[in-house]
Amino acid sequence: MSSSVNGEAPGGLVGREREAADLQEMLARHRLVTVAGGAGVGKSRLAADAAAGMRKGPSRRVVQLRWSGGRAAAPGALTAAVRQALTGTRTRPETSDAGSLERCLPATDILLFLDDIDPVHRECVGVVQRLLMAAPRLRVLVTARRALGLGEERVLPLPPLSTETADRPSGPSPAVELFLDRARAAVEGFRADDAGLRAVAGICRSLEGFPLAIELAAEQVARHGLSDLAELLERHQCWLGSQRPALRRHRSLRDAIGASYVLCDRTVRIVWGRASFFTGAFNESTAVFLCAGGGIEPCQVPACLAQLVAVGMLEPVRDPGGPRQPRYRMVRAARDFGAERLQEAGEFAVAAERRAAYCRQAAAVAENLWSTGCQSEAVHLVRDEQDDLRAMLRHALSHAEHAAVALETVVLLWFWWAVCEGGEEGRGYLLRLLPLCPADSPVVMRARWLAAWLTACSDARTARTLLGRAWPAAVLAGDDATIGRIAHVQGTIALCEGDPVAASEHFQEAARTIPARASGGPSPAASLAALAVAQADFAPRAARRTARRALAQTDIRGDAWACVLARYAKAFVDHRHGHSGRAWHRAQRTLAALDTNVPDPYGAAALRQLIADIETGTPGHLAPGHLCTPYVPQPRMVASSPVSAATGAA
Repeated sequence: MSSSVNGEAPGGLVGREREAADLQEMLARHRLVTVAGGAGVGKSRLAADAAAGMRKGPSRRVVQLRWSGGRAAAPGALTAAVRQALTGTRTRPETSDAGSLERCLPATDILLFLDDIDPVHRECVGVVQRLLMAAPRLRVLVTARRALGLGEERVLPLPPLSTETADRPSGPSPAVELFLDRARAAVEGFRADDAGLRAVAGICRSLEGFPLAIELAAEQVARHGLSDLAELLERHQCWLGSQRPALRRHRSLRDAIGASYVLCDRTVRIVWGRASFFTGAFNESTAVFLCAGGGIEPCQVPACLAQLVAVGMLEPVRDPGGPRQPRYRMVRAARDFGAERLQEAGEFAVAAERRAAYCRQAAAVAENLWSTGCQSEAVHLVRDEQDDLRAMLRHALSHAEHAAVALETVVLLWFWWAVCEGGEEGRGYLLRLLPLCPADSPVVMRARWLAAWLTACSDARTARTLLGRAWPAAVLAGDDATIGRIAHVQGTIALCEGDPVAASEHFQEAARTIPARASGGPSPAASLAALAVAQADFAPRAARRTARRALAQTDIRGDAWACVLARYAKAFVDHRHGHSGRAWHRAQRTLAALDTNVPDPYGAAALRQLIADIETGTPGHLAPGHLCTPYVPQPRMVASSPVSAATGAA
């Protein structure tokens, strides 16, 4: 530990002007103020600057005590250190007590600044409470990862710096401003052009706005270009370090996070390491699934998560007191640190297997929700889990033992790729996972059908090859649903190639063959909707009857996507044959009824195109990619590697 009396506070607060003003006001009005926040967020610097501002003549004395010990100290150690800081008299911890500390308090106004007291947090609560009761003119400023919890305490929670330019309309974001300031200090004449500023913004987002990490990264511009630095930080962050840290625990990002790690008990450390395997947000039940076992009871996991939240390693994504189950997200630096501990413990392979099993289970639940009429809930579930789903699928591409589970997960999420504008990514995963799985597996048959559907309008030759391999297996298995959906894809290919007669034959076969309420792909109503659109070119009366049949299907009320497709088909047929006003109103009503809380699915692009055609007087023309096959003009989630190399092997 170290102490100083009336020492100079460090300056150079960048991006913390508002918090500094708030802290000055709190210190002027209250006797106990705590600056709380995670590791590396800048608590000590902000508090030291505020303490320096509290010196107003000889009547105000500032006594600073920085606790530099990493681990919990012996009882009485903080009391002895505070007494030494106040009087200059060294005492032994075992002979120190709160009563002797009260008797040695000077009568003058004092600001006692206790910095980084996490290792002695419990003792600090008692010491501060006794001092405030004994000395009415005493003020106390504390920095810690969590508040003391005393009744008269005022807490200033210190979040990371904002990385959004919206917070600074006239200049760079606070995080970018700090990076540029430290980079100029590290490299004389440093300048960043527009491309460099974009790279800096990406670096700050990757570092999640943590000031220590940003400062350490800014020093690296002397060794790495901005684009190379951004790439390195996307892979890992704990390697960041400095040769001239202001504090020992700030020598590296690993040391800063490790200072919190050593204060956790064994159970919390194990849960930290295992939970670091989550890429995105997760809930308590998911954490129990992944973290329990090996000496950790399921009932212990929620308490461990709460402790990790208290020390700033986890961030609550939802209000823990809300109606829904709380979700948590581990900060990036803590996740990288935990991943290192997980590797050291030899648990990485087990965690990967458990995550794959969980992702497959989540995909199965989502597909069941979709097929039973809860399509909005299915989309929300996938959106909640998509970071870990994506991480699991990428991991499976290089670890063949997880390929079968990953392929089944992709197939179960057919609606996400086909309906919610993720088709390009889904196709990429399918074509790269198929060669890694046994060719006679039932899931491979369904995966080939789905890959063909996602490829139909962009690469008909590849789609036909995939269908040619899927069809014999479907026939041998007696899988009517897959046989019918193969016919649906064949109709899509024909429609994309401008042959509505052949397309109508295939769609008719699909509608006859796919069983009602069959999960795992489009329903008969979707095939009937596509059939009506194909018939509009050469059989208008049949097209109207088919559109009405699609809307009359018994299961269409539970299939919002098929319902929208059927209504689009009816509006399209009306417009194609002179009833444009009726078609316009039908399309507008259908668009207005869409669920705005989910991505823009359900043939909405086709409806908007139809409305535009009606308003401009353009004859109705079908864009097959908007209706019969996934609409992916600019996919939201792009596969990490090209898919063409895997096409032949699939």
